[in-house]
Amino acid sequence: MTNLRLLAAAATLCAAQITFAQAPAAGACTNRGDLDPIYCDANKDLLADTPTDPAKLKDPSTLIFTYTPVEDPAKYENIFKPFTDYLAQCTGKTVRFFQVQNNAAQIEAMRSGRLHVGGFSTGPTVFAVNKAGAIPFAVKGDAKGYQGYNLITIVKASSPFKTPADLKGKKVAHTSPSSNSGHLAPLALLPAQGLAPGKDYEIKFSGKHDQSVLGVNTGDYDAAHVASDVFDRMADRGQIKEADFRVIYRSQRFPTSSFAYAHDLKPELATKMVKCFADYRFPASMQKDFDGADRFVSINYAKDWDVVRTVDKAAAAAPK
Repeated sequence: MTNLRLLAAAATLCAAQITFAQAPAAGACTNRGDLDPIYCDANKDLLADTPTDPAKLKDPSTLIFTYTPVEDPAKYENIFKPFTDYLAQCTGKTVRFFQVQNNAAQIEAMRSGRLHVGGFSTGPTVFAVNKAGAIPFAVKGDAKGYQGYNLITIVKASSPFKTPADLKGKKVAHTSPSSNSGHLAPLALLPAQGLAPGKDYEIKFSGKHDQSVLGVNTGDYDAAHVASDVFDRMADRGQIKEADFRVIYRSQRFPTSSFAYAHDLKPELATKMVKCFADYRFPASMQKDFDGADRFVSINYAKDWDVVRTVDKAAAAAPK
């Protein structure tokens, strides 16, 4: 995993795994909120403002697109090919899928200007906004609205564990420090269930949700905290048998992965790209892979990610 560390409040959660070099503030800024000093949020919408200097705006001939590495990145390159082909036609740009191996690498790629648009997992969306200037604009969904998921705690069906409190002193997998369901939500929500991660058991990072699930199946972990949508997809694809597991905790619903573009794209390009996303309808193959979602649904980061930011802050304040 990359040795870059996310700064500010999230640093305590990502120590030794995600770090970014602090950059000096550029010019006067009336408001930044939780954004890194290299960004400004003068209109207080919680997002990085578009640069006012035309020389700092980007209009690349090739758009670099990626998707959150919750599972094998190569698999998602194939899944998204119908869409990336369409996006190229719609924008008149070459579109290239960029495979990333972890959330930190994805966020660093956007911060450094090597990634123009992509899907970020729920928790890392906050990091991407604050540390990489990402502008979330859509979530997969259907005519009824955007998709969501729950944090679930899974154990083997044959295990004796019935509640989260039974996992004290056991081998429990988390995914990565910036993951909402895989780390931040457990830190914030499970103490009320009688289980304090990092205190009642030593946190073991698996790297990805599918690795956590497979680790429980093989006995490497006694339990794992994962996103319900990833678990369901693995069962639907035959990677696991759902009957081999039990869910001993299920949280409230969270929005699923956001799609966000870099804040410094030329406004005309950003507007055109957002419309391309909004107009696209998933083919049958993508609907199957994304639990029936057939479109990208517009979202408002300030409103729709409020619960996620609340979890972030509670997790950051939790005893380590």
